[in-house]
Amino acid sequence: MKALQFVQEDSAAVRELDVPAIAADEVLIASRRVGVCHSDIELLEGRYIIPFEYPVIPGHEWSGEVAAIGSAVTEFAVGDRVVGECVIGDDHFGFSISGAAAEYFVAKPAWLHRLPAELSWAAGALVEPFSVAYYALMRVGNVNGSDVLVVLGAGPIGLAVTAAAAALGATTIVVEPSEERRTVALALGAVEAVHPDDAAATLDRLSGSRGADVVVECSGRPEVMATALELAAFRGRIAYIGIDVGRSAPAPLGLIQSKELTITGSIGSPGVWPQTLRFLASSGIDLSPLITHVYGIDEATDAVATARAQRGVIKAHVELSAPVPAPAAPSA
Repeated sequence: MKALQFVQEDSAAVRELDVPAIAADEVLIASRRVGVCHSDIELLEGRYIIPFEYPVIPGHEWSGEVAAIGSAVTEFAVGDRVVGECVIGDDHFGFSISGAAAEYFVAKPAWLHRLPAELSWAAGALVEPFSVAYYALMRVGNVNGSDVLVVLGAGPIGLAVTAAAAALGATTIVVEPSEERRTVALALGAVEAVHPDDAAATLDRLSGSRGADVVVECSGRPEVMATALELAAFRGRIAYIGIDVGRSAPAPLGLIQSKELTITGSIGSPGVWPQTLRFLASSGIDLSPLITHVYGIDEATDAVATARAQRGVIKAHVELSAPVPAPAAPSA
């Protein structure tokens, strides 16, 4: 089978590997779509947040088809369409254990969820980043049509927040310096998508000078994180999703008390995948504007290079089509 491997730091290659064997309690998955995430680039550059070893197959945003099952597996059958979570206890799928950027890979049934018929393979590979956005909105609480909601940053997660907030009925304003990404935000349901210089005036106009009922910070830039406090309304809610480690910026912390703000922070999407999948299936959200580049497995290193360059790309995907059942997938 063909697989994308991170061979060593700053070295990626498409290699021919054996189809992996599965144990009695394991499932063999045929990949269908795999997204390239900024965390994958960190992995390639040797600086991921938990220990790992090269060579490693990346890929934690994926959709796939069950190609074989172990003798003890009863939850799934060959041909089932599935997606899977990436935080597996102390391990991270696609990081400390090899991931989905291969024609076939091994998974445990407990990691997997059935992909609803309403969702395509491409949409399935967006479930992981969308679940991060959905989880943040669940934690901030009761987002609905009464809210003016500001999204700070229109990367993949910020755009997923935009789509979810708009689907929940919130008047959604996206603040993003890139004109190209602002255009995508509008396609995903934002009422306004503005440059940071225009954020305050736009918010005043759309909120009647009240401020934002909800601010979702997705950039991870400390100076933008501080701005969230200023944009929030009295008794507003702020959700921090964007991640920064080690940097700082001045912030008007007194606003937390004077505005009686509620602040939440989140990382990942623990425990919400079933709800996320039901929400995507029932809401009819079209996340396809997030996918700007699609490559075959032979071009997987190009997908990584495109994502790493960060020019004109939101989400690069690798598309695969290995047969089901798998040609050689012995079970223990």
